[in-house]
Amino acid sequence: MAEKTVLLIEDNEDNRLIYATILQHNGYRVLEAANGEDGIRLACEQTPDVVLMDISIPRIDGWRATELLKQDPRTAHIPVIALTAHALVTDREKAKAVGCDSYLAKPVEPRRVMEEVRRFVGTSEPAQRTG
Repeated sequence: MAEKTVLLIEDNEDNRLIYATILQHNGYRVLEAANGEDGIRLACEQTPDVVLMDISIPRIDGWRATELLKQDPRTAHIPVIALTAHALVTDREKAKAVGCDSYLAKPVEPRRVMEEVRRFVGTSEPAQRTG
């Protein structure tokens, strides 16, 4: 089993730190972006196994960033999990409409984020170091 890569697109530094720490602790490689523009660029360059997408992010919001990722043949196959404080039924419907594969309403426990990542990509083992 190979190391899985998670792209975490989140503008809140505290949230990024919490989610990145638990993901790394569980053996995932974590790429981080603080805005939608950087997130889209990283997704295209690195092709992560899954994207954790905050919705209220600068430059390009999470709704539009997800649409763009799902329209691009290089990234269309990557599952996108929305992480958002937008917790209304209409927000859940919008997430589905723009192409999100899953939806977690904030505040969300890191354990729940891990469960959702595993649901899409399975567990991860750190890359073997050769020396």
